[in-house]
Amino acid sequence: MEMAKTKLLIVTHEMSPFLELTKISEITRQLPQAMQEKGFEIRILMPKFGNINERRNRLHEVIRLSGMNIIIDDNDNPLIIKVASIPAARMQVYFLDNEEYFQRKQVFRDASGKFFDDNDERTIFFCKGALETVKKLGWAPDIVHCHGWMSSLVPAYIKTTYKNDPTFKNSKVVYSVYEDGFTEKLNANFAKKAVMANMTEDDTKAFTPADIDSMHIGAVTHSDAVVLGDENLSKDVLKFVKDSNKPTLAFNLTENFENFYTFYEEISNDELVSVA
Repeated sequence: MEMAKTKLLIVTHEMSPFLELTKISEITRQLPQAMQEKGFEIRILMPKFGNINERRNRLHEVIRLSGMNIIIDDNDNPLIIKVASIPAARMQVYFLDNEEYFQRKQVFRDASGKFFDDNDERTIFFCKGALETVKKLGWAPDIVHCHGWMSSLVPAYIKTTYKNDPTFKNSKVVYSVYEDGFTEKLNANFAKKAVMANMTEDDTKAFTPADIDSMHIGAVTHSDAVVLGDENLSKDVLKFVKDSNKPTLAFNLTENFENFYTFYEEISNDELVSVA
């Protein structure tokens, strides 16, 4: 009898060739393809920032997935889903779009370099929208691997609001910590705004400082396993990861991502992995 394929969901704010800001874009391009070649089934989700060229990348709307509303601070925000393929890899990438949050030519800062005031809500929208999109796909991932601070609420949501949801109740969550982030702070009410149904403010307490370290610490708090994506990480974050005693993959890009494959297999087969 053929074994079911391991289903791997990649959630990231950047990916080559669509958006290349940091080395995250290279890892999120190469890692899923390497896992697909090892027999994994892959889905990738990222925001549709305004500087991603739709025509050149051949994005088109997925009508059956679009039309949801994501509520933030009692406001309804329409979610549009677009999709593009990477021909070389036969992989599909789903893009989350919203006119108010993503239809601007810059990513996290305006033309004069000022950090967008609504980066907190854009993050919440992306993380909530990603999980609702996967539910609508009817595809239950074995592993959800989050890359970059903009995905940091996904582990918290999976382990609280979605913990009994058939799509996510058996998912193991991995969070990659990278040094590329921001020096500013998100809105002071970020942690409060991030609270969803069946959550308390306690669930997002780690995010309260709304700085880059707290984004990582909040994500690690709710993850099953951690990847150190850089050699130079914040001492506070490294200490938190170490003290958490969660399975951790040290920074090391091996050929064909063999170490990630082994790590994923160990996480998905290990019933004793601590659940946050």
